[in-house]
Amino acid sequence: MTAFALDPEQQEWCARLRTLAGERLRPLAEGGEPGRVNHALLAEMGELGLLARAVTASAPGAARKGGTGRALELCLLRESLAYSCPEAETALALQGLGTGPVAQAGTEAQRRRWLREAASGRAVAAFALSEPEAGSDAAALTLRADPDPAGGEGGAGAWRLTGTKTWISNAPDADFYSVFARTGEAPGARGISAFLVPADRPGLRGEPLAMLSPHPIGTLTFDGVPVTREDLLGEQGRGFGVAMRTLNLFRPSVGAFAVGMAQAALDASLEHAAERRAFGGVLRDLQSVSHQLAEMATRTEAARLLVYAAAAAYDRDDDGIARSAAMAKLMATETAQYVVDTAVQIHGAAALRQGHLLEHLYREVRAPRIYEGASEVQRTLIAKELYR
Repeated sequence: MTAFALDPEQQEWCARLRTLAGERLRPLAEGGEPGRVNHALLAEMGELGLLARAVTASAPGAARKGGTGRALELCLLRESLAYSCPEAETALALQGLGTGPVAQAGTEAQRRRWLREAASGRAVAAFALSEPEAGSDAAALTLRADPDPAGGEGGAGAWRLTGTKTWISNAPDADFYSVFARTGEAPGARGISAFLVPADRPGLRGEPLAMLSPHPIGTLTFDGVPVTREDLLGEQGRGFGVAMRTLNLFRPSVGAFAVGMAQAALDASLEHAAERRAFGGVLRDLQSVSHQLAEMATRTEAARLLVYAAAAAYDRDDDGIARSAAMAKLMATETAQYVVDTAVQIHGAAALRQGHLLEHLYREVRAPRIYEGASEVQRTLIAKELYR
């Protein structure tokens, strides 16, 4: 298998996922409360074994059946779910992102306590990196992990977390957070440590934020939240690497999410253009419309291939993974924005009506150009890699 062609088994799996998402997950998604965790949806995805694939994706040496690597499998899963039910795709991705640092760098006790619960949908995970003044520039974070004298002689192995995290998906409804804080071994990225923080720790509060996209997102306030060496994810002072390795795995699959939405918008446009009568014929007979459809299809396929190639490169452990992942996310998210916007134009006013597929996609498609590294950050990363 190459990065540019899926074998019949993979194609069949994707088709089953699309059908499954449309028939079993979309009704649960539609019954949820916008902006809050949909526990019924998570439970169903856990029962179907979908969450387990995302939760274990970051584990070292994670093996996959049928020769599909973990990054490519994650992309196929996210693309297929996004096509039929973007809420299910997002719920799955957030579980994978939140558990990624635990699966990758957690102790056996941490993994045993949390990963099985997250894979079943009984526990909700969150990845807490962004701050009010440290979004795209993650190394500038200021959440402090101050030594806690009460935690041992000289505060060795115990800290108090003080500060704010914001734009945190699944907050404040998560059961545990992968939190990145400054322990101060060095400036910049080298002074950051990762901690597993259960939501019931004293001093931890959260507030939901009302956002354009319907998935849960909020702000966390840490008022002297106690953590110990047993809560560390990996080594002290090495937390930034934990965060970046998690993002490198999930970044191509953000592109896959975007590709799934773009394909859904394209297919809806093809159907509409073949049926909608205007100017003595149907829309697809108008060259202006047919050329738009051709452009939408070409860009979507190009983005899909770039995503698959980046995922395959990750699975092979190629050099330049950061660059290929950034290229995939950049191209796919920008493409999806174009395709969905053009689909709205082809459909006209009907697409702006609340409840229309494209109205829903229009709200969903904007955020991926910002989170996990905005498009501008991806371009900066790509440029730096070109000159490395």
